[in-house]
Amino acid sequence: MKKGLLSVFLLTHFFAAIAQSAPTERQLIENTIQLYFDGWATGDTTKVGKAMHASCHLKNYREGTFVDYSRSQYLSLFRPHPRPKNLTTRIVTIDVTDNMGSAKVEISTEKDLFTDYFNLMKTNDGWVIADKVSTRKSHKVVDVNAIQLQKEIILEGLKRPWSMAFVSEEEVLISEKEGDLLQLNVVTKERKKVQGFPIDVEDSLGTFGDNTGKFEVLLDPDFKKNKYVYLSYAVKAPQGRTTKIVRAILENGVLQQIKVLFVATPFTYERVHYGGGMAFGSDGKLYFTIGERLFTEKDEPALPIAQNKEDKRGKIYRINSDGTIPSDNPIFGEKAIPGLYAMGIRAAQGITLNAKTNQLWFSEHGTHQGDELNVLKAGANYGWPMKTTGKYRFAEFERKPIEGNDYTEPAWSWAQTVAPTGIHFYSGSEFSAWNQHLLVGGLSKGSVWRLAVEGEIIKTAEELFTNERLRIRKVTQSPAGKLYLLTDEVNGKLIRVKNGAL
Repeated sequence: MKKGLLSVFLLTHFFAAIAQSAPTERQLIENTIQLYFDGWATGDTTKVGKAMHASCHLKNYREGTFVDYSRSQYLSLFRPHPRPKNLTTRIVTIDVTDNMGSAKVEISTEKDLFTDYFNLMKTNDGWVIADKVSTRKSHKVVDVNAIQLQKEIILEGLKRPWSMAFVSEEEVLISEKEGDLLQLNVVTKERKKVQGFPIDVEDSLGTFGDNTGKFEVLLDPDFKKNKYVYLSYAVKAPQGRTTKIVRAILENGVLQQIKVLFVATPFTYERVHYGGGMAFGSDGKLYFTIGERLFTEKDEPALPIAQNKEDKRGKIYRINSDGTIPSDNPIFGEKAIPGLYAMGIRAAQGITLNAKTNQLWFSEHGTHQGDELNVLKAGANYGWPMKTTGKYRFAEFERKPIEGNDYTEPAWSWAQTVAPTGIHFYSGSEFSAWNQHLLVGGLSKGSVWRLAVEGEIIKTAEELFTNERLRIRKVTQSPAGKLYLLTDEVNGKLIRVKNGAL
């Protein structure tokens, strides 16, 4: 009988593990579209053909002429060729209902921008493109030096805004560190308070240097279907405060069915370095940052917090969207915190996905200098406080070597204090010369940085808006590729950045 129960238990957990690791329908559609992209880029008709159903037709209307190609006619147009160096591809939107779906994609060449709308269906052979309509538009090849940066203030009066997430091209959610979670229409400027935010949030004191409040707001990759939003904030308790990660359903302007995913105990009375940055990886897992929570190295215990695998602080985590732990997470040891993905973190806030390479990058606050950009790697130790590219607040801090530790070097560090916050890989067409460049907001002296990235190497760095500095908390883009900033001010602003050269 015991053997029978054990077998049932093992089978249950085996199938649960399979279910957790199984790709979502959205990911399966993305795989089909990527197959189409790869074939289109090199003239590989095997890949393009596999992505398309046998009955697929491709249609467009140009210069008064309607064109309708069958699948075989379309494939006959391709010839094998090397992938162009200046070719970029992007999935703009995906919508799924049962076994039917639709997608908008872009393929950008040196001369043209192709925009395709796919109808897809799930067959016994998986997801395939059932039909396609497309358009082509010649675009200017804009030299980066010819770009004319212009700012348009969309909204003022925000209470130190921290994060934003676009629900659609016109609707955006904005979290205010010292205020509310808002839903804003960027066209009408109408804003509404989202109801139902957890009541255990600890509000900021409103003084400079106090990091307490509401942090990231993040949409689930399948938000249109499941309505899930993810929130990070400072939670209060009798014994102090810490960082909390929750998931909720957003329906009709109200947060419902709030589920706690992570609480970064222990609670302390410090009001700094909560972390709270969140992003989804290409694997569909939720990644988030938790700060070390100390202001000065003088207060470090014998084994520094960020180097202690049994302490939740000073780490980056990877979990499933329901809070469970992926079976393929790195192993840090028997007593390590569940969900631990990387350690040695001081005060990381910004984290974002490079959709081209499927790598996650994160920003890291130093003390006196020591601000960094890092590529997130499974099981990595980023060194704090054993290593830093800056100086310590407590000059007498003694680092006692930890046997067996290897530390990962940053991809980039600044010689001056930048205080990097929200980061974003640009993928729009308005600043075409910036495609796949990393944009970084900064609090110190207030500006935006543009960094050209090749793989894991930053080739160049340019500071923007040096003559009109504002503390920048977040950089991101709308679904259509419009570029937006949030300013970290008592009278915070939502700003759209335009290219006046177009």
